[in-house]
Amino acid sequence: MSADLTRLANSVLWPGFFGTEAPAWLLDELRGGLAGVVYFGQNIGAGLPALSASLLEANPDALIGVDEEGGSVTRLESAEGSTIPGAAQLGLLDDLVATERTGAELARRVAAVGANVVLGPVADVNTDPRNPVIGVRSFGSDEGLVSRHAVAVIDGIQDGGVAACVKHFPGHGDTHLDSHHALPEISLDIEEFERVHLEPFRAAVEAGVDSIMTAHIVVPAWGEAPATLNPRILGILRSWGFDGVIITDALDMAAIRETVGIGGGAALALAAGADLLCIGNPTNPGEAALPDQDLRDFLAARDGIVAALQDGSLSRERVEEASRRVATLAAKLRAAAATSVAPADDFDAAEILRRVITVTGEQPAPATALAVVDARRRSTLAVDSAAAYVAGSLAGDDRRIRLDVASTEVSEQDRVLDEMTADAGTTVILIDRPDADAAQRALVERAAARDPRAVVVNVGLPARSPLPLPTVEVAAASRVGAQVARERLLGRTG
Repeated sequence: MSADLTRLANSVLWPGFFGTEAPAWLLDELRGGLAGVVYFGQNIGAGLPALSASLLEANPDALIGVDEEGGSVTRLESAEGSTIPGAAQLGLLDDLVATERTGAELARRVAAVGANVVLGPVADVNTDPRNPVIGVRSFGSDEGLVSRHAVAVIDGIQDGGVAACVKHFPGHGDTHLDSHHALPEISLDIEEFERVHLEPFRAAVEAGVDSIMTAHIVVPAWGEAPATLNPRILGILRSWGFDGVIITDALDMAAIRETVGIGGGAALALAAGADLLCIGNPTNPGEAALPDQDLRDFLAARDGIVAALQDGSLSRERVEEASRRVATLAAKLRAAAATSVAPADDFDAAEILRRVITVTGEQPAPATALAVVDARRRSTLAVDSAAAYVAGSLAGDDRRIRLDVASTEVSEQDRVLDEMTADAGTTVILIDRPDADAAQRALVERAAARDPRAVVVNVGLPARSPLPLPTVEVAAASRVGAQVARERLLGRTG
């Protein structure tokens, strides 16, 4: 394999990796011009700043990205849950100052561990309430609201000397499938799609966003290929005058891995106009992940690029153009790191969330203790964090139990309800899909029949149809959201 082509391919690749220390292969590739890395939950530990330093020593221009959105999605706090407001919460509050300060706090935390790219904000307009992968990660269902808050977060992040990466272009908000597991197709009228779903990305480009992440979704009016591999769709960004870095969503997601493969997807994405290829989280295959899955996925992507360069299906000029854009961003961030001053650590997420979290229905009497029934769906791969912290933060030292309503017989659910209702604490039903999951709503209805003093805590999108119990609307599965909800139920805050 040509060393020249290998180095060129390396310059547009962005892999994930196993462990809290850099594996030898990764350091070798960084010295060989690898563009950088993306951190996931398994990389996070007390030694994260030292890990970043070792990566930057190997390649001082390395881009180090973190999927740090706040709310339900965190990597830096994946062990215990996020302490930053999420997009839906900020959209409900609709205070642009609070949103920009949240972006600044994201930048501060990411820079503090030695990283320099925030994979956020989400600019998807969540117009399908069934959406399993966006939901509360979106600022809302109105394109104007989403646009102004996406820009506010971008301003906060990039004023902190860190790159923002708005996602998932051209808009993942009107799907009911998760592209980690399938290839969603947008069936909306194309004029409506352009008017609603493209608008926040257009606003982000006008605001000077550094990078934009693609979506693995198909828009039939623009061709059969998913956006990540579709030159017509990626060309829209360039037609708007965007000259920043187009980053792919992870190539190891099923929408790519199980169709054209990681190697084929890497070559096709570059040919379509992408600049930096996020290979993804090597744990994504789940139990099928091999001990060297990180290296295997990286080599699959690189080999696919080199092979396409050698057979002429991918032009060298296109990859060199992509490499230049990546290098330009890296140089900008390196200069910013040398001159930026870290802001003070005085951000108060709980104060923001106390203005957002509300109780619908009759105000419950203050509880003396809580008995929490955690009936949420399992976390998606996008969330990639332990679910227990939300229920744990809500319950505190009180009792809690996990109840998977998707796989548990109704008779067993009723037994759990009877047991928890007999507890000394106020029964709390913790849910996240009151409108899209009939089993969750049915559980709430049976809980209400047993104990009208029970309450609901909803960490998903606010319920459109009223529930038969008082409901604390949190709008994010986060540690700080659960803590504020607990305060509210115990009568410790207004």
